[in-house]
Amino acid sequence: MRHISACAGLIACAAIGMPAVSATGAVEHSCTTASCEVVASASPTTITSAGVGAVKLGRTYASLRAAGRLGKIAPVCELGGPRTRSAPLRAPLRGSVDLTLGTPRRIASISVRGGATARGVGVGASAAQIRAAFPRAVFDRRGEATFGITFVRVPQGGGGRLEFGVDTTTKRVTVIGIPRIALCE
Repeated sequence: MRHISACAGLIACAAIGMPAVSATGAVEHSCTTASCEVVASASPTTITSAGVGAVKLGRTYASLRAAGRLGKIAPVCELGGPRTRSAPLRAPLRGSVDLTLGTPRRIASISVRGGATARGVGVGASAAQIRAAFPRAVFDRRGEATFGITFVRVPQGGGGRLEFGVDTTTKRVTVIGIPRIALCE
């Protein structure tokens, strides 16, 4: 049935020379009067315990900067010491990475504030969505008074070493940390 609807889309596309999108939005037909080609639509970047997209824990800052994945390195938390550094993630991701103190500087942790999902759970998701995707997640409410977020830790055996930050007022995810949410307050 999918094959028939895809063929119908291609025929309609070729007949009028306009782009068409399937009912699911998963396939886009880009057409000219001469030919049609099928192009897969973009999906959000995937977060795993190893990292987000091409930004992986342990990779060097220099390699990711050269690949256009990170912005300029800058000093970060004064409480971490004079050599602590961070760099922003580049689009389509939003967030930052914390780097190791030694040289070469490597990715020590990643904080994602948008542009990626872990098992379909991204920024703006609810606690119920986290529970559904990660049944072994542990909700830690000890940081609510200090930081205004509930820390939701996903253990390695439950889907990876991840941590979600759920805002106490909106009850929505505001940040995702790999392996933990880096705080400096």
